[in-house]
Amino acid sequence: MVDFWSGLSQAFWLVVTLDAELVEIAVRSLQVSLSALFLACLIGLPLAALIAVKRFRARRFVIAILNALMGLPPVVVGLLVYVILSRSGPLGVLGILFTPTAMIVAQTIIIVPLITSIAHQSIRDLWQEYHDLLISMNVTQRQKIRTLLWDCRRALLTAGLAGFGRAIGEVGAIMIVGGNIDHATRVLTTAIALETGKGDFALALALGFVLIGLAVLVNLSIHWLGQTEREGRW
Repeated sequence: MVDFWSGLSQAFWLVVTLDAELVEIAVRSLQVSLSALFLACLIGLPLAALIAVKRFRARRFVIAILNALMGLPPVVVGLLVYVILSRSGPLGVLGILFTPTAMIVAQTIIIVPLITSIAHQSIRDLWQEYHDLLISMNVTQRQKIRTLLWDCRRALLTAGLAGFGRAIGEVGAIMIVGGNIDHATRVLTTAIALETGKGDFALALALGFVLIGLAVLVNLSIHWLGQTEREGRW
């Protein structure tokens, strides 16, 4: 019990004093996860709108695949990315394995289906309301997608939040492709796993506090944005 409270107090002190190692790991985690989120949104949001607007023969199959990929095990993604980026792989010439870039690639692949699927559900409902109006205005496919994405932006924030939560808490895939290298690819989740294994519970708890704090901060930001938008409408 004494060790627990001692570790807890040390962890709190590391957070309060902004320990250099703690800050470095937290900043790298944000850089990797936010970069992956940005790329995933660039891919997933337009794709979700396109699936909602365009009618094609394999549409239901594509939606089913996206929903299935939401539960894709991260370690499988990490393994596939590792094989592709390894020296003997098709993209091994890039030399980005065990770098933050490889971690961003893995996280992007993991969260694209999640963001696309959640966004599609919201955009599909809005498209049912806008369908007749946009068809009567004879707008292009691109204009339809832009309109739906803009008017559905609040719901899309939820998709982005879900994607960020999945990315920032991911450990399996980025451990495989990043290697958990100190001062290079070590992020919050991999550092927590490492420090727990070493028995350094103070640093592990401090990292955990930061991870929880980031999740809470993102949720509060999304809530604030939603409140601001609702007040603006009034």
